[in-house]
Amino acid sequence: MKPHALAEILQAHMSPPPSVSAVADCPSIAEGVPAIPTARGTAPARDATFAAIGLAVLSTVFFAMGDVAAKVLTGTLPAIEVTWLRYIVFCSVVVPTVFVARGAMAMHTPRLRPQIIRGLAVAGSAVLFILGLEHLQVAEATAINFISPIFITSLSIPLLGEKVGLLRWAAAAGFLGVMLVVQPGSSAFQLAALLPIGAALSWAVAAIATRRMSSERPEATLAWSAVIGLIALTAFVPFNWRTPTAAEIGLAILMGAFSTMGHWLIILAYRKAAASTIAPFSYVQLLFAGLLGFGVFGTVPGAMTLVGGLVIAASGLYTAHREQIRAREARLAAAGIRRP
Repeated sequence: MKPHALAEILQAHMSPPPSVSAVADCPSIAEGVPAIPTARGTAPARDATFAAIGLAVLSTVFFAMGDVAAKVLTGTLPAIEVTWLRYIVFCSVVVPTVFVARGAMAMHTPRLRPQIIRGLAVAGSAVLFILGLEHLQVAEATAINFISPIFITSLSIPLLGEKVGLLRWAAAAGFLGVMLVVQPGSSAFQLAALLPIGAALSWAVAAIATRRMSSERPEATLAWSAVIGLIALTAFVPFNWRTPTAAEIGLAILMGAFSTMGHWLIILAYRKAAASTIAPFSYVQLLFAGLLGFGVFGTVPGAMTLVGGLVIAASGLYTAHREQIRAREARLAAAGIRRP
């Protein structure tokens, strides 16, 4: 696996796919991460673009299947144990790959503290999301968790000192979408809905930490996040342990395989087309989450979940659009070119 591919896994691993597009499209977060080459020329070939879209859509199927598998496992195993099993599968694939790619110095880092913060934030995001799956429909948890780009934008002000204009703040409509899904004050409200919100916030902290370590080698950060997360989860698992059956272990391996395959497909997609082209298609996961939730659990997303999901998706796409414009203006300013 090449280092630039590892960089993309770094942005995506152990997180819901919205964070992939949000971080990739946000120059304040992705700065310093090696770019993914696209087709030759100044713009991707049409065939490559169609292939990238197909890969992105297919990745959402695997992400949704991984979430469904996690929800099934939370019916018999503690959520933190499910997350731990997922991390074991992830680490067994990624960490050896990082050392093969970079050798004995793969985990060398002068920024240990932010590495620890990022690793804990990513692990916390995974635990909170899977805890949410234990109580919510897959489609509900997925829709709520799509709020992460808004948290990243919000946290960039106090933590990175960035200025956020009025138009970018208009993306706060995403919070309205979350309210439509959560329905506070109604009989449909569940406190468990706060868990995927917390997962999105935790992932935003991880994204900000990534920005603060923009000079670090991506594969080193990847390895540290995987190891730190696994160590943290291992410390807590014994306090709420239930020995999994052979069937549960098999399903856990499938869960990890689905997640890893989803990330690999999105890596291939980003190598064929620009992030701004691929980002909108990550929201197709809402559809597959609903379909798989119905097929496995017999649950049907409510009207408010569907409407709220659309509002959240629209706000996320608008945020990505504004970040793309901001990045282009920054490049022009750096080159001393004034817009006409």
